[in-house]
Amino acid sequence: MDWVSGYGLQLIFGAFTTLSVALVALVVGTVLGISLGTAKIYGAKPLRYSAEAYTAVVRGVPDLIVIYLIYFGGTVALTKLTGQYVDINGFAAGVAALAFIFAAYAGDIFRGAIGQVPRGQTEAAHALGLSRRAAFFRIILPQAWRLALPGFVNLAIILIKQTSLISVIGLEELLRASSVISGATRQPFLVYSVAAILYLIITSIVSWGFRNAGIRSNRGFA
Repeated sequence: MDWVSGYGLQLIFGAFTTLSVALVALVVGTVLGISLGTAKIYGAKPLRYSAEAYTAVVRGVPDLIVIYLIYFGGTVALTKLTGQYVDINGFAAGVAALAFIFAAYAGDIFRGAIGQVPRGQTEAAHALGLSRRAAFFRIILPQAWRLALPGFVNLAIILIKQTSLISVIGLEELLRASSVISGATRQPFLVYSVAAILYLIITSIVSWGFRNAGIRSNRGFA
């Protein structure tokens, strides 16, 4: 355990980076996922077809390729726009890639949840004089969130584990930090065991938080 004094902080920093990437990607991916789910139900045909195409493409391409495309593609795009070489930030590329992947799956979860809200809820909202936008955000979406939560939690846990993939673009999250420490200490089993425990702690805390959110959102529906 001599490596703890020298590399413990590096592992903790890697775990913090993992959690930061996951949380930002979760927020961005959730907003995009709700937009996709809404477009698939309420959008005009071009918008619905675009949302379906987005989902099909992202879900049909390996996650690593999506990460590479956004990382290197972003560099190429920014270089052409600015006229000089721009090296895209690994954190930003990782967040964008994971958010895009997350949204492709979350969109269908939200579409199904929104579709399960009784149509009478919308009609009642309109009868009260609420606009279509107000009815969606104040009446439909809160009820859809309760229905979408179980599947959403599973996706959130998967997202946390997917952060290990962004080690390929140089961001020192938990897995990359573990790899560096493992090479330096020549104790791979010990280092990766500690990393596995840290992943388990993070996912357990997130699961506990969403479980409480689920209990709160289901009050009055038991």
